[in-house]
Amino acid sequence: MIRPLSTALLLGALLHTAAIAQDAQANRLTARQVIERIQKNVGVTWRSQTVDTFKAGDPDTPVTGIATTMMATYDVLQRAAAAGDNLIITHEPTFYGHLDQTADLAKENDAVLATKQAFIEKHHLVVWRFHDHWHARTPDGIQTGMIRALGWEKFQNPDNNRLFVIPETTLDGLASSIKQSLGIRTLRVVGDPAMRVTKLALNPGYPGFPGERHMLQRDDVEVLVMGEGLEWETIEYGADAAAEGRHKALIILGHIPSEQAGMEDCARWLKGFVTEVPVEFIATAEPFWPAR
Repeated sequence: MIRPLSTALLLGALLHTAAIAQDAQANRLTARQVIERIQKNVGVTWRSQTVDTFKAGDPDTPVTGIATTMMATYDVLQRAAAAGDNLIITHEPTFYGHLDQTADLAKENDAVLATKQAFIEKHHLVVWRFHDHWHARTPDGIQTGMIRALGWEKFQNPDNNRLFVIPETTLDGLASSIKQSLGIRTLRVVGDPAMRVTKLALNPGYPGFPGERHMLQRDDVEVLVMGEGLEWETIEYGADAAAEGRHKALIILGHIPSEQAGMEDCARWLKGFVTEVPVEFIATAEPFWPAR
């Protein structure tokens, strides 16, 4: 009678352990639940038309870790998977267009797209974009992170967080300081390197030619520090302004470096209301390098 009783106890213990594990799995935080918390805490009304949606993976996947990033590049996905982060919150598109539409690439049997999608599926990753509403916060989540990274808080216009007055320096000195602060390899400059400057505007990302030229038209802006722009639009406009002797200049950071620190701040913000799993920032590598 002892052996059957022992067997029964062992079987009961195993079934109990399995039940506990199943309950734990059922109670784990899912990607969908993380996004619901973001929507609740972001502080702005959620838009019905937005790019802030799931781009890949199953939203009901239990989350093991969260990585915020500027772009969910293949490199970032690899690093996230290696770190155990299966929810990737990206600021910019994952599949090469603002709306992340993949139909044309799929019809072409595009190998780059297929490899990226296969990696996401193999590692059970979930990718969600956080763009519109992170910018819509007051203050703008990206702008706040960039100002912090540049150390410009004390120079900021209290009525406009895109305008700054800094101690006088040269355009070359300002560009060098920004390059060092943000760790940029390929920062570019338009204008006279020796020009003395104090009045700046910061326009991260790609707001477009109207937004960029409107900053340059202001009397209280000598240098526009920008993410990127088309060379026949903002770049040509800035070059012409400088050639006309208008005391104007551009510092072009590149899209990724110009917004990256905002997604680092996003990770800090998430930790305030997501405590069940690790949350980290994974920097997107700057894609360009200067030829020797």
